[in-house]
Amino acid sequence: MTAILDHLAIGTPSLSGGWELFGGVLGGAWANGGDSPGFWWGQLEFAGGPKIELLTPTGGPDAAFLDRFLAARGAGPHHFNFLVSDIEDTLARIRASGIEPVGVNLANPGWKEAFIHPRDAHGIVVQVAQQSGPPPVSARPPELPEPGPASRLDLIEHHVGDLDGAVGLFRDVLDGRVDVAAAGAAELTWPGGRRIRLVHEDGLPLGGALNHIRFSRAPGAYSVHDRERAGLLASTLGLTVELAD
Repeated sequence: MTAILDHLAIGTPSLSGGWELFGGVLGGAWANGGDSPGFWWGQLEFAGGPKIELLTPTGGPDAAFLDRFLAARGAGPHHFNFLVSDIEDTLARIRASGIEPVGVNLANPGWKEAFIHPRDAHGIVVQVAQQSGPPPVSARPPELPEPGPASRLDLIEHHVGDLDGAVGLFRDVLDGRVDVAAAGAAELTWPGGRRIRLVHEDGLPLGGALNHIRFSRAPGAYSVHDRERAGLLASTLGLTVELAD
């Protein structure tokens, strides 16, 4: 079994800020997207690192999970997605770690999925999915701006109350390689420059919270205007974005 960090999903009631930030400022290129029952999703990919997915509710009873999230927390990080080669094996590993997965749906041969509740995943939903073949090609949304200069999504920093438990989940169940370990922190990597830094912090709701995401370009490539726009747009999405030279 292999698992790889595919994307970070962000829930938002409005897509415009996400399109401008991740596309116009940070150079994300349209990857895929479409309608699912109750919500619309769209993904942007970068020069390196995981993709960013934007989720927005479209109404009806199937939108309840996202409506609840936005009502309780506002726009912000919703889940990590890991693509796995064998979801049955992944589910066995999750259960062997003492966690009972939720939302298990293996009926669709093209997309089998399950979730780990944020109480068990250190403050954020974790989605594991087995995908059969490439997703269908979908048209680029007309409101998505032309991408700016390409960026890499270098790092996702996630703060957790139980560092050992979080490292165990992302390493032993989700195949992260511990690349850096220090007092109070650990960095795990997956192929393609995908990196999560876990940092110990007490007193967080649900035992964890995404702290920030970091993008980089060539030295000096982010202008003062880029930084100001990124900060303002990220705040409307419930995010902190670091632009590194």
